[in-house]
Amino acid sequence: MVDKLHEFRSLSKQKGSSNNPKLIAAKVELAQVETDIEKLVDSLAGANATLIQFANRKADELALRRQALMKQVADLSAAEMPAAELTMISGYLGDWDNTSLDDKRQVINSLITIIRATSDNVEIEWKI
Repeated sequence: MVDKLHEFRSLSKQKGSSNNPKLIAAKVELAQVETDIEKLVDSLAGANATLIQFANRKADELALRRQALMKQVADLSAAEMPAAELTMISGYLGDWDNTSLDDKRQVINSLITIIRATSDNVEIEWKI
């Protein structure tokens, strides 16, 4: 995290929440896709070969849609931050170890869309 922060002289965070209808719609659709994936996984208990084959095709479609929506949300979120509505967050780069947990969370929320972690790797989707 500190290595990524060193790319910037100062960091910005957004005041308030987004009112962008496209961003809200993308987030709602992403939540629906996530729900559909969960339902699909839940329905596989006791499934036969034909149903599993269908589920695999559907899972691939949902995964592609989910990935596209996540990119759209990230792009819209990054574009959502007009300079007039931003406050500068500075001083964190040189003193990250002494920065409060709440301040670290604000910085991370400003820079990261999603973190996916497994036992093998960690994938970070940056807003920047």
